[in-house]
Amino acid sequence: MGHLKQRNLVTAHERLRDQVANALRAALISGELRPGEVYSAPGLAADFGISATPVREAMLDMAREGLVEPVRNKGFRVTEVNERDLDQYTEIRLLIEVPTVRGLVGTAAREELEALRPVAVEIVEAARAHDLIGYLEADRRFHLTLLGLAGNERLVETVGDLRKRSRLYGLTGLDERGELLPSAEEHLELLDLMLAGDADGSEACMTRHLGKIRSLWAAEAAVPDQRHA
Repeated sequence: MGHLKQRNLVTAHERLRDQVANALRAALISGELRPGEVYSAPGLAADFGISATPVREAMLDMAREGLVEPVRNKGFRVTEVNERDLDQYTEIRLLIEVPTVRGLVGTAAREELEALRPVAVEIVEAARAHDLIGYLEADRRFHLTLLGLAGNERLVETVGDLRKRSRLYGLTGLDERGELLPSAEEHLELLDLMLAGDADGSEACMTRHLGKIRSLWAAEAAVPDQRHA
């Protein structure tokens, strides 16, 4: 008990299991739940003030996403992301997203691209407000919606899964060092390049954006975590 901050889990449109999973992802991002540590469903359920069943179900969903792993008779261990994992996730995303974005230049309708501008602005505003949960949600919607314009649902699912596996790493440190905002602003730059019909510029921007994320992860990994020393 006592691991998590109080969160409101009551909404009209989500099952409790999904609400719990979203709250646990938020706790992973914020650092309340730490990589390598084991948490029990009853203990987390006590923090939420609910029964252990929806927590256990949510953790099993997260296990299928690679975010946690079951530990027999103890609970679930938060998955640690290593340098090799991050390199491989980034490599696959580069292979998928860069050519897809280039292919959308000149084929995606202007109104479809302009519809993404409010989301890009939302990403920037969340970065400025140090709202990591809002940042990640808006960033997810931007990238997956943009890729969805290519019409390949399996491609979107693949990138979505890669994002889930890597999204939790290092964001708090990046925000604290002021390195998240420049990355956020690249979403607006990418849109402007695509709307201008600049395929080469769009490809370069997307490559730089994903490469910067990987370099920022590497920088975060090199900084010792003193918050829990």
